[in-house]
Amino acid sequence: MKSKIALAARILLGLVFTVFGLNGFLQFIPMPPPPQPAADFFTAMVKTGYFFPLLKVTEIVAGVMVLTGFFVPLGLVLLAPIIVQIFFFHLFLEGLPTMGMPVVLVIIEAYLAYIYKDSFKGVLAAKSDIS
Repeated sequence: MKSKIALAARILLGLVFTVFGLNGFLQFIPMPPPPQPAADFFTAMVKTGYFFPLLKVTEIVAGVMVLTGFFVPLGLVLLAPIIVQIFFFHLFLEGLPTMGMPVVLVIIEAYLAYIYKDSFKGVLAAKSDIS
């Protein structure tokens, strides 16, 4: 049962980031215009010339990692700061009515991090030996 839930969580999280990462380039899902100041935030990311493409490529790569089951812990590490940013973006710039998906993403990410916790033991060690 636990493995089926983990698989479903992995597929859902991987699909969300793969699809919306691709949508950042191909725009096959129409997105409603965000309210101010969220629109200013998006405009600033696009105007840098590098940040928005870097973000979307990272979403695609990490999403595919999680979706396919290859390098899942690395994919989760790459997605963690993006999910935190999505959560706070919706909380502070778009408001509580838009918090559904960000909360679901945080829950799935936290669940998968827990499921893969053994993979993170080395990087979470307070002291480690040089090998």
